[in-house]
Amino acid sequence: MGNHNIGCPWRGSYNSTLVLTPNLDAGIAAKLYMSLRRHWLPVLRWTTVAVLLSLLLLDFAFPLPLPKARDTSTLVVARDGTPLRAFADHDGVWRYPATPDSVSPLYLQALLNYEDRWFWKHPGVNPWAMLRAGGQWLRGGHIVSGGSTLSMQVARILDPHSRTPWGKLKQVLRALQLEAHLSKRQILTLYLERAPFGGTIEGVEAASWAYLGKPATQLSHAEAALLAVLPQAPSRLRPDRHPDAARDARDKVLARMASLRVWSPSVVTEARVEPVVARSLQPPLSAALLAERLRQQQPHDARIESTLDADLQRTLEERVTAYFSQLPARTSAALLVVDNASMEARAYVGSVTFADKDRLGHVDMVQAWRSPGSTLKPFLYGLAMDDGLIHSESLLVDAPQSFGGYRPGNFDAAFNGPIGAAEALRLSLNVPAVDVLDRIGPARFSARLANAGVNLRYPRGAGPNLALILGGTGARLEDLVGSFAAFNRGGLAGRVRYTARDEAQDRRLLSPGAAWIVREILQANPRPGYGMGAFDTGTRPRVAWKTGTSYGFRDAWALGSTSRYTVGVWVGRPDGTPLPGQYGAVTALPLMFEVIDSLPRLRGDNAQSPAPASVAETDICWPLGTAPDPAMPELCQRRMKAWTLDGAIPPTFAERDARLWSAGIEQFEVDARSGLRLSAECAQPHAAQTGTIARWPALAAPWLSAQTRAQSRLPALSPDCADDGRGSREELRIEGVNDRATLARAPGSTHGVRLQLRALGTESRVHWVLDGRWLAETQGARTLIHDFDEPGRHVLTAMTDSGAWTRSEFVILR
Repeated sequence: MGNHNIGCPWRGSYNSTLVLTPNLDAGIAAKLYMSLRRHWLPVLRWTTVAVLLSLLLLDFAFPLPLPKARDTSTLVVARDGTPLRAFADHDGVWRYPATPDSVSPLYLQALLNYEDRWFWKHPGVNPWAMLRAGGQWLRGGHIVSGGSTLSMQVARILDPHSRTPWGKLKQVLRALQLEAHLSKRQILTLYLERAPFGGTIEGVEAASWAYLGKPATQLSHAEAALLAVLPQAPSRLRPDRHPDAARDARDKVLARMASLRVWSPSVVTEARVEPVVARSLQPPLSAALLAERLRQQQPHDARIESTLDADLQRTLEERVTAYFSQLPARTSAALLVVDNASMEARAYVGSVTFADKDRLGHVDMVQAWRSPGSTLKPFLYGLAMDDGLIHSESLLVDAPQSFGGYRPGNFDAAFNGPIGAAEALRLSLNVPAVDVLDRIGPARFSARLANAGVNLRYPRGAGPNLALILGGTGARLEDLVGSFAAFNRGGLAGRVRYTARDEAQDRRLLSPGAAWIVREILQANPRPGYGMGAFDTGTRPRVAWKTGTSYGFRDAWALGSTSRYTVGVWVGRPDGTPLPGQYGAVTALPLMFEVIDSLPRLRGDNAQSPAPASVAETDICWPLGTAPDPAMPELCQRRMKAWTLDGAIPPTFAERDARLWSAGIEQFEVDARSGLRLSAECAQPHAAQTGTIARWPALAAPWLSAQTRAQSRLPALSPDCADDGRGSREELRIEGVNDRATLARAPGSTHGVRLQLRALGTESRVHWVLDGRWLAETQGARTLIHDFDEPGRHVLTAMTDSGAWTRSEFVILR
């Protein structure tokens, strides 16, 4: 065969490179090529097809166990991304959403360079790394370095396997399957969210908050290295339990980063000095009730971004807990802070302490239906101004009255007599409010509130009635806050928004002018413990505020609005039982002012806004309620400044009973010489002239001075004139105690001075008022028996619904 080496057509050089021999016969080579093509290439082709079909069938038979939406945990965060509350998945695992863009680049550098340098290039498996790890295991008898890629680690996380050759094969196949179905970025995201970090913590974001108390975007070099290595042995390296082991593992990562020149030696040296300090594993639990509410509304969202301010929320939760910790058992509270500009909630406290069973801390009182007490009164007065019924100083009467059988009283049982609308609102008087509501109509008022977002709830079978203005209905704190903000939003009420995706809903509640006037009235009300103008309004925010207390001390309210924020506070028992002695001004109001004073402020927040063009400051007169008439100065018995709307100056309400003296101008004929009143039928001729008086509402008479009563009283009728009926009225007399009497307790008596009293001269209902406070009610001349225990001077008044009245003054000795 000569020099032809037919039996060995190839020979290898020392470096294993295959080289064709120069003496290879061309014909033999051609025959060999044709043989390979005819026999081996089809085998190779069909083998490849079979392998691919097998892999395809395996892919169909064993689909990727990718996480489903219902299997994920939910994270509710504040507006700056701070976690408020995390909800574990069905396995009890805490996991926060994460992406390569939402974590620190330092962490990605540490992770990829330590775990998988060729992640972006390999197909899911790095054979060289596996061969290296296998060789190290064979030589040393133990695992020196891992050969798993990040894709393989994700495969093991999604589909755990045994540590056997078959388990490793399964992991490899799953990694290839991942690479076939998902992008590299998607695979990395799965790792960032589901890598184990010890206990029930998964994912780098959850680990960063749990161990370090910060987001994964703010990691230092040392922290990034620590979190990169933790998943290798999460139980053994947990920094809260094994800080020394965690530090050694972290330093190993830092050394790798220095050797690869990813981080400079100086950076690594500084990072080594940083101690390993970890918090105990506690999932966040702030705004717990709002978080639960948002999760129910968005059950499939892994991350829910609220509008809350994280720092403010934590501060107010601590303040509410401390503030109400001394209240009786089963007492809870709710607090809501809203930004007026956007109607976004900045703080939401649904109960005193979320986990406190004794205080029913699981009940969200922000959205609970409760009696609103007097908190609806500002809306009522604003609507009355828009209707042209009143101005800010309209004369109202705070006295015992009956409205179709409904007889309201004030919270402290005292009456004030004639009072302006502004002061009646500031003092939250009940009778004037019911009087105004009766003239507007309860159904219409309720409908206006509903249109603005305040839906009132009534007992089954009941509807709007006069009692609603005193709390005889149900309302929710969030609705009241959304509507109370209208006083600083030009009359626009809004629905409170808890996420940025919540649609803004603004509705007209009042005109800008009416809203401005009511706000000025409420802002002029001094804080409890301060006189009018006693504190520097330049340093404290101007607050339009209102309190409320429901019947039986079941609900205590305080609402306050500044130019930037509106705050609502509720205090009571979720089960509806009374809380004696706790009412709005004492229980809820101090906390409301504390919260408002602690809210952030900007320059100009406290500036007084100018009145709208529809508002004017006008001189008005009592008792008429209209502007003074220079031609008739005697009609203006009290002059004052009032805010009027759209140029309207409505007069004082006419009295309902036609038999009563109606407030207004009354003209009559008098004798020019005697001044006595003349009627249409007089026996003698008289030199008549016209007289005019301004009459006060009859029910205001007991609170008027003698001089004022004389100014509005008709002159006596001339003896020769027939009775015209204009001066007739019931004449009352109190029997049972003489005027200006001095009384003493009987010797050995176990009770005070006991009197048996009767009001003579009427068959009507009689209201008994002692020292300005309602005492009792009798019918006609029926007897009232009462023990007078308090020593000192007393004034006892008896008055009827027609305005007839009398009084007796007496002294009780000690």
